[in-house]
Amino acid sequence: MAAMSGYGQFCAVARAHEALGGRWSLLVVRELLCGSRRFNDIRRGIPRISRTMLSERLQALTRLGVVVRGEGMHGPEYALTAAGLELAGLVGALGTWGQRWLPRHAGNEDLDAEPLLVDMQRRVRLDRLPRDPIVVRFEIDGARPRFLLLRATEAAFCTHNPGFPEPLVVRTPLAALVAWWRGDVGFAAARRMGLVVAGQRAAARAFPDWFERYQLAQVAPARAARGIAAAVSP
Repeated sequence: MAAMSGYGQFCAVARAHEALGGRWSLLVVRELLCGSRRFNDIRRGIPRISRTMLSERLQALTRLGVVVRGEGMHGPEYALTAAGLELAGLVGALGTWGQRWLPRHAGNEDLDAEPLLVDMQRRVRLDRLPRDPIVVRFEIDGARPRFLLLRATEAAFCTHNPGFPEPLVVRTPLAALVAWWRGDVGFAAARRMGLVVAGQRAAARAFPDWFERYQLAQVAPARAARGIAAAVSP
């Protein structure tokens, strides 16, 4: 008897999960929804995926009609089709559920610094930045220094300082930076957890306002949400 590998169901939920439910697939879609186009940019947001696995996932999503591959100025680029763009609702709902219902203990989670800094780079408020270009140096416990180049026209994540002044240095345990970025704690609480912004005083005060925090930072944990509901009920 031939082995059966699929769910064997007519249900659209089963068929969609069979197509998209493999490990990494929806994270690849997430990166494309966030604006990544090139292979290395996608992988930067998912550093634990191997190059081989990412290539396989992109090929599979292309066969499904979710992703299209084209040639850009600097090599191959990937984009979501109409079918892929429609997954934004699914990815958003999954993220909201995770933010609301999964425990948040950044200190105990297996975390990477690079996806966090990539997300920070994506969510810089360009109109809040100082007039002159600056580089923020991040010294995160257990990780190599990383840099954000910030100027009025762009924000860029860098592994080396591209040659601008460093008026600010962020020294922090990864858990403290994650907790603030994800919306688990406010900036003052993150500082009590060990986050330090050192350098020019005015820039250090303004630093938290240079960013729109994580897209789901305003989604409260379910326990807090129930508490709020109980407090306002008659």
